[in-house]
Amino acid sequence: MKLFEFLLVALTLVSGLILLADKLFLAKRRAARASLLDSEPWAIDYSRAFFPVLAIVLVVRSFIAEPYKIPSSSMMPNLLIGDFILVNKFAYGLRLPLTNTRIVPLGEPKRGDVVVFHFPGHSENDPNKGENFIKRVIGVPGDSVSFEGNGVVLNGEPVKYLDKGIYAGHQVGSTLQGAGANLLVEELPGRTHTVLETPFARGEGQWTVPAGQYLVMGDNRDNSDDGRFWGLLPEQNLRGKAFVIWLNCSNWFCKDSFEPSRIGSGIK
Repeated sequence: MKLFEFLLVALTLVSGLILLADKLFLAKRRAARASLLDSEPWAIDYSRAFFPVLAIVLVVRSFIAEPYKIPSSSMMPNLLIGDFILVNKFAYGLRLPLTNTRIVPLGEPKRGDVVVFHFPGHSENDPNKGENFIKRVIGVPGDSVSFEGNGVVLNGEPVKYLDKGIYAGHQVGSTLQGAGANLLVEELPGRTHTVLETPFARGEGQWTVPAGQYLVMGDNRDNSDDGRFWGLLPEQNLRGKAFVIWLNCSNWFCKDSFEPSRIGSGIK
């Protein structure tokens, strides 16, 4: 995704500069020596054809909505491997492409939001550092959060859980993901949603969330690489808020994996 974003910005910039140079200088020179047999140089011709499309895609992807494919089971049972989602890019402010610098603040993440962000990494040498990750916001600035025995304690109050039985699992190829885990409703203040847990609790600890940072966790609590293991998420790493599923297709051509019932589902 980083390579695609770089290429999109580069091609838009180059084609736009070619058209600008043509309008200011090159077109006049061609007109002065033009004949009926003359044609535009190929670079100008291609730039004229592709610049409007590239510019529209760049603006939409950078400031309105960006597609993202769920690559892992860390957000089950709410987001499944193969879900294609849309990310609201202006929910937390307008950001420049490539640098992700916020230029217009429009809002802040709320407790319970599902967010896409640049992974801060476990270390400076982490090969996944900077890749897009998706998790749920559990702690916002000012919160004191602890995770004990598979449960969240928020500002000294244990979050309530409603037992919904055993999760049947989700078939991905020949693998049944999440089968046998406990399905619970987590009554997080501000957002009620489902989570999965196993008897083998992971990631216990305590965190105080300062200004400009967030504590995020996966809904598949015992199968998620999240803030319990690599720390708090800086605000500047945010990409946007996940809000809708527009397709589910876990392999090429959707063979044996297309689930039309998920199309148009909101992300809670």
